Amino acid sequence: MSFHEARFPIDISLGSSGGPERRTDIVTLRSGFEERNAVWMHSRRSYDAGLGVRTVDQLAGVIAFWEARRGRLHGFRWRDWSDYKSCAPLQTPAAGDQVIGTGDAVRTEWQIVKTYMSGSESYERPIIKPVSGTVLASVNGVTLAPSLYEVDTATGVVTFDIAPANGHVVRCGYEFDVPVRFDDDKLDLNLEQFKQGSVPQIRVVELRIALEDIA
Repeated sequence: MSFHEARFPIDISLGSSGGPERRTDIVTLRSGFEERNAVWMHSRRSYDAGLGVRTVDQLAGVIAFWEARRGRLHGFRWRDWSDYKSCAPLQTPAAGDQVIGTGDAVRTEWQIVKTYMSGSESYERPIIKPVSGTVLASVNGVTLAPSLYEVDTATGVVTFDIAPANGHVVRCGYEFDVPVRFDDDKLDLNLEQFKQGSVPQIRVVELRIALEDIA
């Protein structure tokens, strides 16, 4: 799969709509009870970029970006303004935000994840596209100097120079993008209608990137 490490214009994604989707099979039994089965392990996000386009210049910028990605061919980065930090939206990421593992004195590589908690239930989301320069790491509560670890911003893997000691909790904080692609190989745009207030539909969908494909 070809992926461009370019980010969609953030001023346009700021005004866009969209969010996560899950796929669940539901069978209603004769008794009226239900059997439910999760088809997808991870949620998948989709967006409408057209809602964020306010000016003709922005529209031209989207067309240029779409052409450079060859329509649906190449993936790219997208900022989801409702969820792009390891912490709450109005807070600043810190090295202790998210647990990504526990040391065993051998392992040095860790996949960045974000855990969503509600009561006793949780969901762990792999973070594949952290933003360069934003990842902060800590081991056993001690924030590490950036020189002591490397971050692969194309895969979301953090590599420590020294393996964290056995039982030491590894955490990190960060900003991140969503890996996406355009969902259409055709942009149906009408400039006159746009000038009159009609909003174009420019669909964007999250890409599935298997962790074994980037390991």
